[in-house]
Amino acid sequence: MSVLRLSVLTDETTSPERQRAANAAAAAGLGIDLGDREAVDLGVSASKTTPFERPELGKWLRRPDDFDALCFWRFDRAVRSMADMDDLVKWARENKKVIVFAEGPGGRLTLDFRNGVDLITELILKIFAFAAQFEAQSIRERVISAQDAMRVMPLRWRGSRPPYGYMPAPLDGGGWTLAQDPEAVAVIERIILELMGDPSKSVLGKSAADVARGLNADGIPSPRDHWSLKKGRDTGGKTGGRAGETVTRGRFTWRHGSIKELLTSERMLGWKTQDNKPVRDSEGKPVMATAEPILTREEFDAIGAVLSERSVDNKKVDRVDTMALLLRIIHCEGCGQRMYLHRPSANSKSTSKTETYKCGALTRGQKCDAPSIIKREWAEEYVERQFLWMLGALEVTHTRTIPGYDPQPEIDATLAEFEEHQAQRGRQKSNAGKAAWQRHADSLDARLADLESREKTPPRVEEIRSGKTYSRIWASADTAGKRKMLQDAGAHLNVKRSSRGGWRKLDERRVDFTVRDPFFAEAASELTSMGDELAANG
Repeated sequence: MSVLRLSVLTDETTSPERQRAANAAAAAGLGIDLGDREAVDLGVSASKTTPFERPELGKWLRRPDDFDALCFWRFDRAVRSMADMDDLVKWARENKKVIVFAEGPGGRLTLDFRNGVDLITELILKIFAFAAQFEAQSIRERVISAQDAMRVMPLRWRGSRPPYGYMPAPLDGGGWTLAQDPEAVAVIERIILELMGDPSKSVLGKSAADVARGLNADGIPSPRDHWSLKKGRDTGGKTGGRAGETVTRGRFTWRHGSIKELLTSERMLGWKTQDNKPVRDSEGKPVMATAEPILTREEFDAIGAVLSERSVDNKKVDRVDTMALLLRIIHCEGCGQRMYLHRPSANSKSTSKTETYKCGALTRGQKCDAPSIIKREWAEEYVERQFLWMLGALEVTHTRTIPGYDPQPEIDATLAEFEEHQAQRGRQKSNAGKAAWQRHADSLDARLADLESREKTPPRVEEIRSGKTYSRIWASADTAGKRKMLQDAGAHLNVKRSSRGGWRKLDERRVDFTVRDPFFAEAASELTSMGDELAANG
């Protein structure tokens, strides 16, 4: 079997063809029939994966009865460490295989493990493995050194997968930078628009979870899949499952957490980051990765504020699939706690199939002295009637916040970084280490001083009149939209326990509906008074 491997795959490389030709020539010289047996792992590092972990080679090694020999172009195409060489030799000895290296310092090398190997051969293998490991370590150090140098160069991109929203582009003078990726930026703009809503069109903002569901439903590739598609690769891949389990997925999906992470990363500002922290220059200023940032600082802070307000820690999120119009609105008089929609299942043994709202004390392990229950139809019809009577004639208005500029968020982030750096003071033993520590401390302090000197520009709030009344919007809204209107107004329905007897309609003495938000309560008072006056005057 012919084995091909390449750490970095580019369109210009011809290495796979060279490896294939060298393996074929070596096999022909030894009378080995390769047939169509070939393991090709492109874009796979031998320093990061053992032969058994590589996608194609690993499959073949788990089927040793399908071949007798392995042909590699050179030693480093097989392994880059002594430990991996030991494991491969152990496997070849146990399965009685031949390993061929087509080219190398001493020409072609053939290792026949069908009858074991002598000590000299094992020593040679150890030396080769040590040389490969030493070379890999040297390459790694050179790469890290080059990356460290490029990291503080403004606009220079060192390679690898770019942040979502950007793509590599040639930089004037040589090298690469980042430019906006039109396809990804269009998705980011959609996400922001759906999160923020459009008050001028009476469109409410969605939660990050709702936005993620919409993206997945429309087949929008996730950031990871987007990059795979741009590189002409298959989507999906391996991901963690339960403890000790690896799951392979055909595609990766959007999640609410990935949306929050995307929009709250300073990469949206065009900053370079390392370990999720800004890379800074000698003056403490963030180093730019691109001349085309996706968001301004004002936009970035405004979006971050919206996400913070809607976080699960600050506000409960309704289940998207709930059909309960009165969720968080209807309460039991007996205990003051919420009531919940009960929908008998088709397999329920109960003779009643009526949907009801019930006191939830029992499910919470609490006692209610007078638990309430009410038909869903009665409760929802009553609330709709009362809400529209109180506020139906009110014109819907929305507020739009025009972002200002507040240096405080960046001050807080920079100060946290400064304090973390200060905690390392005195741990440096070398003069060079002490000097490097002091330079970074000075740059952070300079950045803090610069930020503190900047004036805060407060945001402006504009009121937008929709020209539509609550009655009109209610008529076309779905359950979630109506529930949102009720919750925004502070709607509250109190339900008393019913008296005995078969009631064929709602006993309105059992229910009390109010709106508790001060603005809506005042508006309801004025509108109902006007309605009463008009009714009195005939």
